[in-house]
Amino acid sequence: MNAGNYVYTASVKGSVSDELVNTYLMRPAAGVLVGFLYRTPVTPNQVTVAAMIAGLVAAILYAQGSPLWTAVAGILISCKDLLDSADGQLARAKGAFSRAGRFLDSLGDITVNFAACAAIAWAFLQGGAGFWVVPAWGAAFLFVSLRVSYHVYYQTSFLHLNNAYTGNRTSEELRGEDLSAGRGTLALQRVFLVLYGWQDRLVARLDNWSREGIGGGTETGRRWYGDVTGVRWSGFIGLGTELLLLTLCSVINHLNLYLYLNLIGMNAVWASCIAYRRVVLRRRLRAVIVPGRPS
Repeated sequence: MNAGNYVYTASVKGSVSDELVNTYLMRPAAGVLVGFLYRTPVTPNQVTVAAMIAGLVAAILYAQGSPLWTAVAGILISCKDLLDSADGQLARAKGAFSRAGRFLDSLGDITVNFAACAAIAWAFLQGGAGFWVVPAWGAAFLFVSLRVSYHVYYQTSFLHLNNAYTGNRTSEELRGEDLSAGRGTLALQRVFLVLYGWQDRLVARLDNWSREGIGGGTETGRRWYGDVTGVRWSGFIGLGTELLLLTLCSVINHLNLYLYLNLIGMNAVWASCIAYRRVVLRRRLRAVIVPGRPS
């Protein structure tokens, strides 16, 4: 239990680096739930497990293939996202952040995303669609993971730069201090590295390519990772936005539309995020960095 009062502003990461759907919808809604849970024994990790269960039940309903269950599944996906917001907000409000919870949250996300895409592909197959739906929905799952990893990389970098929410790292490769964590936490981290490690390395390489030629000094890094436009733009490919699109397309029973939005629309947004950093921000920083002066 907590003796103090729950303060909503202390439970959120900050509006600049967060997705618009989180700032104006999910975080406030989750704040109501967290305000209720704050004085209870419920832990953030228990909320994370509840989010995972909601997502897996949604996947089971997607597999049924009927318009009604598809709509209900979409609503459950948003419930999963709401709980996903609430677990982190509860952890910050209670000061109960844990490395185990950090990995559990990400593993829950990728598990639900895979289960939902696999279930939808199955429903399409049962409905008479060709085998093309398997690689198509496999690609949808892959691109969601990559886009979200891209967003999280710059969000985490921005937050670290502002000394906020430093529990997450842009790279979760094992460090000396990690080896002293509990066996369960270390096991979760190892699974995380199998599923996400290659994605984080890919995004880091993409980041290095995007900032090619502008150096790696402290001031350059501050300008690069502290760029508000860049971090806000990448918020449009965060998980909350991705799941909102899936919910809306599920409710209107147009999962084909979601597939097109995923593979074409959201990848176009991702490409624009990369282009902004590689072309616009890089050019801007090259113009203000004086050759030979430490940046």
